Amino acid sequence: MTGRVVFNHLGHCVTDLARSRRFYEEVLGFEFWREFSPPQEKSAKLLALDPPLGSTVCFLRRGSFVLELIHYSEPSHRREPERRDMDEPGLTHISLSCDVDDVRARVEEHGGEVLAETDIDLAILIRDPDGQLIELLPLEYADRPANQ
Repeated sequence: MTGRVVFNHLGHCVTDLARSRRFYEEVLGFEFWREFSPPQEKSAKLLALDPPLGSTVCFLRRGSFVLELIHYSEPSHRREPERRDMDEPGLTHISLSCDVDDVRARVEEHGGEVLAETDIDLAILIRDPDGQLIELLPLEYADRPANQ
């Protein structure tokens, strides 16, 4: 490797910024870091989107993990969420270790969905309010290497 590479953040496009922020903060324990509307012309160029965007970004943190919630207010950039399956190429899910029963109990009251059919008594999948898959694993998995 020729140089240093450090994880920065993961971006997630959402249809309702306030609802998504509540979900990630109140259900999954993320903490608000900052929110702003980036320069629209430069953002449009960087993201290869046609202006205007009407974008607002909100950064949330959970430990060293940073989640960027991206919201577009311009109608030309608003789409209904598509429910992706786990076998589609690209990023598939976010995996978090937690008190699974506690988190599961609060998902639906915050606009998410518990996928009860995926419950294997050890892990379960949920969806956030925009359909993003999130895998819930017990806390003891937080200290295990990924290959065990």
